[in-house]
Amino acid sequence: MKIALIGYGKMGKEIEQIAIGRGHTVVLKTDISNPEALTVENLQKADVAIEFTSPGSAVHNYLLCFEAGVPVVSGTTGWLDQRAEVEKACHEKGGGFFYASNFSLGVNLFFELNRKLAQMMKPYPQYDVSMVEIHHTQKLDAPSGTAISLANDIIQQHGHKKTWTIEPAASKEELPIVPLREGTVPGIHSVKYNSEDDYIEITHSAYSRKGFALGAVLAAEFTAGKRGIYSMTDMLGF
Repeated sequence: MKIALIGYGKMGKEIEQIAIGRGHTVVLKTDISNPEALTVENLQKADVAIEFTSPGSAVHNYLLCFEAGVPVVSGTTGWLDQRAEVEKACHEKGGGFFYASNFSLGVNLFFELNRKLAQMMKPYPQYDVSMVEIHHTQKLDAPSGTAISLANDIIQQHGHKKTWTIEPAASKEELPIVPLREGTVPGIHSVKYNSEDDYIEITHSAYSRKGFALGAVLAAEFTAGKRGIYSMTDMLGF
């Protein structure tokens, strides 16, 4: 499989190593040092693109991939306010688009655990839920896309929360998320149900970027040759 890497920072380099180890070829590498290389013509040399850049450039990159007719795996977070626009363009161009807030297998198991726990806690309103997420200081968006996904699942399954906030909760209907940026932390997400008597807490901690990078390559293998919109749920069968 021929892969275009849009974004060649630490994650892009990790993805490249894993892709090559799995027998794939990287035919295009672009980042802020060579933006002129990101063209429809160059993208069309690839079977699939993997995009890890920044919220400000991600949507433009997806639209360019649709224009080129190349399925794209989206690893960038912080752009979801434009999701409807991206999905509309994907359908109109007959493109392929795979989005995940987190590509780690462990995190996606954690998503499922979070949903199940939220359902279990619904009858017990004395337990108030909150979240903390910790990432490296270079992460631009806060809260993380993973934290937003966790929060949205809690809101849907738990029933007592209507929205999330990164400010102190103004009412019982708000789910507070505390985003912290520290050192080189790859990613820690904790969900805590606290009562006057005790608390229940679940946490996922990443040791490195390798789990995310492998998941992105697996997503690329899944998406290559496909049209439509996909997620980790489609790939993993949860």
